[in-house]
Amino acid sequence: MILPKYSLGIGDRFGRQGRAQLAAVALARARGVEITPVWNKSHREHRITRTHPQSVRAEADAAVAALGWRGPYCVDADHITLETVDAFIGSSDFFTIDVTDFVGRPVPETDVRDFVTRHRRYAGSSAIPAMGRPLASVDEIAAAARKYLPAAREAGAIFRRIEAAKGRDRFVIEVSVDETDEAQTPAELFFILAALAEEAVPVQTIAPKFPGRFNKGIDYVGSVERFEQQFDLDVEVIALATREFGLPANLKLSVHSGSDKFSIYRPIARVLRRHGAGLHLKTAGTTWLAEGAGLAQAGGASLRLAQEIYARSFARVDELCAPYAAVIDIDRAQLPGSETVRTWSGADYLAALRHDRTCPAYNPHFRQLLHVGFRVAAEMEAEYLQAVEASADVIGPLVTENLLEKHIMPLFGTAAAP
Repeated sequence: MILPKYSLGIGDRFGRQGRAQLAAVALARARGVEITPVWNKSHREHRITRTHPQSVRAEADAAVAALGWRGPYCVDADHITLETVDAFIGSSDFFTIDVTDFVGRPVPETDVRDFVTRHRRYAGSSAIPAMGRPLASVDEIAAAARKYLPAAREAGAIFRRIEAAKGRDRFVIEVSVDETDEAQTPAELFFILAALAEEAVPVQTIAPKFPGRFNKGIDYVGSVERFEQQFDLDVEVIALATREFGLPANLKLSVHSGSDKFSIYRPIARVLRRHGAGLHLKTAGTTWLAEGAGLAQAGGASLRLAQEIYARSFARVDELCAPYAAVIDIDRAQLPGSETVRTWSGADYLAALRHDRTCPAYNPHFRQLLHVGFRVAAEMEAEYLQAVEASADVIGPLVTENLLEKHIMPLFGTAAAP
């Protein structure tokens, strides 16, 4: 399987927005922007929402059939490990291998020395002039080996498990190292790819950790200029590694927690256009938040349910935020009280929730809490799903508009422009 140049990970917490998501991709195609949709859901999300991997395949296939979609599409086993991959093998054809837990694990020093020997030719190399310095020193190659060889070997083990079950060339591999404490340097990314090539992992997308913060559901936090410089160098590293190590020619960067990072979309697009490079943008919670916006807009019982979800989330803020501490920044003092939110109209709720930075009432702290509050909706089970179905005519257009106008066109539409 060959993943096309531009692809979009479209997570859907509760599996009800497949058609609305695909409608955004179809409308982009009508505007001349070709994107491959990739439905993604992780093991953790399945546990919280009490779903299973086959449900994502069913959602994707149903949306494709309903809209008469004729383009490629994939179903992603998101952030899988050796312990969780087996449940996804039958229904998935895209596997995001998460090896973050193996970064920095002990590795024999003889293995480090052997890796340095194999790649010593890159010490002092000026293969990427834009770096303004040599690609790496011998010590930096050794440091990269110590840090990332165990992760690359674990990726190899997971890839071989999938290949043994599905057969060769029948799926797409992404490798994720984006949940580390520090961003990888361009040199580290290069030697991660070298190590993956030695493991014969045919990686088509690689998800490094970029500088700055990629908090859930809100805009990028950090220096946009520094991000663009790093992203540009990473694209050059991808091209060099592809040539040097025989990796798939379509290898491209993947940006995780990529939804709502509006301030970096045009910088990313500039870099992609300059190099003719591809991109995988992984989104997830933005669709769940659009569902919440739709409930509020529908009013009546749907609005009251949205208010109740916030009230329960507010009461459990510590519990809900703990698993996401590295990717949220919530100032508790900026959160409205539950009783205040219960007095809001649908328009008030929408103004606080929708990611419109020009709106004075927009509250990124409120939005982030609701982002992690999908567990509360999952616990409501039938009550929540019935409300979503009852408000489908309102929610669907919001999901489509959010993906098309706020995500696809500003990034991919700009990247694909002449």
